[in-house]
Amino acid sequence: MITSSLQPAFLRIHWNRFSLFFSRVFLGFVIFLAMLSVSCKGEVLNIVGSLSVNMPVADAAQILRAEIGMDIHINTNGGSDAGIGALGDSSAQIAMTTRPVTPEDRADSPEVNFKQIYLGQHVVALGVSSDVWDGGVHGLSREQLRAIYEKKINNWKQVGGPDLPIVFFNADEGRGVWEMLIQWIYGSSKRAPLGRFPMMSSNEEARNSLEFTHGSMSLLSPKFIDGKEIFALGVAGSDNKAYFPTLDNVVNGKYPLMKPMFLVVNEKPTGESKTLIDFMFSNRGRALIEKYGYFSLEEIRLVDPEFQPLK
Repeated sequence: MITSSLQPAFLRIHWNRFSLFFSRVFLGFVIFLAMLSVSCKGEVLNIVGSLSVNMPVADAAQILRAEIGMDIHINTNGGSDAGIGALGDSSAQIAMTTRPVTPEDRADSPEVNFKQIYLGQHVVALGVSSDVWDGGVHGLSREQLRAIYEKKINNWKQVGGPDLPIVFFNADEGRGVWEMLIQWIYGSSKRAPLGRFPMMSSNEEARNSLEFTHGSMSLLSPKFIDGKEIFALGVAGSDNKAYFPTLDNVVNGKYPLMKPMFLVVNEKPTGESKTLIDFMFSNRGRALIEKYGYFSLEEIRLVDPEFQPLK
């Protein structure tokens, strides 16, 4: 029989043993859960590249994170060039680009078999308010656009339109929309004057500004132009003829303010990469592409079923 004087020590010994056993069991359980979490989570999918392509891809990534727990990291610093470079040095599994892979890219990373997957076409329209259109301005040349951007032309009557000041709502400087116009006008974004105009951050904002501002012009997707309150100007192509941002002119390549949208992988996509790419070609993925005003591959092939983006 244990005497009352020995009971506290006895209990302390057994309690300490129990606590040690419980701690080990608990620690093992925590380690098991951590390993299970890592196993279920799978590999991190790193995607790098173009801000324009990123917009629908980022939405897709958010859906895949929520629905199946994919771990997707996206970086748009450096644009298309950075994306191709990251794929080349294996720090990314998918590159987002608005240009095809070049022979120089392949020479820089000869061990990589670049596979380009065409998502659609990013098209920028020059939208104007109805008073500008009704006043006779239906198109602009590269030289006229440059003069407007440099404020050498500041009234629509200088290009054959109404006597109204030109109110230009620029896209956010650095966005793909802005870069597309600037590269077409100047050949390089480094040559463009900055900070001269109010900036729009979305198609919706540009559309609303055009609708309620006399003498206005802005950059936006053709899909946000209704032909009633807002009109798309023709833009002079390489043959000096004005081309409008219609789907036909997108397919035949005559409209100058547009870029292709690619996802680029090494070899055939597998695993997490395949999951994301398959999603982008599902009905939900196509809806995300069209949500941002881009023309999806499916839309383009309604006009030309044999369309080949790299021909």
